[in-house]
Amino acid sequence: MGIDEPDIDPTAFLEDVEMRIGEITSVEPFPEARKDVYKLEVDFGSETRQSAAGLTDLYDPDDLLGQQVVAVVNLGTVNIAGFESQCLVTGVDSAGHGPAESRTESDDGDGSVVHLQPERDVPNGTRVY
Repeated sequence: MGIDEPDIDPTAFLEDVEMRIGEITSVEPFPEARKDVYKLEVDFGSETRQSAAGLTDLYDPDDLLGQQVVAVVNLGTVNIAGFESQCLVTGVDSAGHGPAESRTESDDGDGSVVHLQPERDVPNGTRVY
C-alpha cells in the first residue's frame, strides 16, 4: 500500500472542503437503496442534515444514536432512491482497503465501514481542519 494521489495545495483543500462534527439523532433502515445503507439525521448545532451512510455492517441503529461523526457538508445534495443525502458521513474500510471502485473480486476485505469520530465530544458544528 502506498499513498498514490498527487499533492494538492493545502490552502485550497481547507478553503474548498468543509468538514464538521455532527451528532447522529436519527437512524432508519433504507431498503429502497441499491446498497445496504441507513438514513441518518445529523445535528450540526445550527442545522440538521440527512445522509445515506453505509454503516450497516458494523453498527446497529441504537449503537449509532448519539454518536458524533465527521461529515463533509459542502458537497451539495445527492438523490438516492428518492432520499436527499445532504452531507457525506466519513468512514474507513475496516479491512484497510480503498474505495470500492479500486477493489478486485479477489480482495478478501469485508467491506465494513467504520465511521470517523473525534476522540472526545466537541460541540456539534465544530469545523475540522
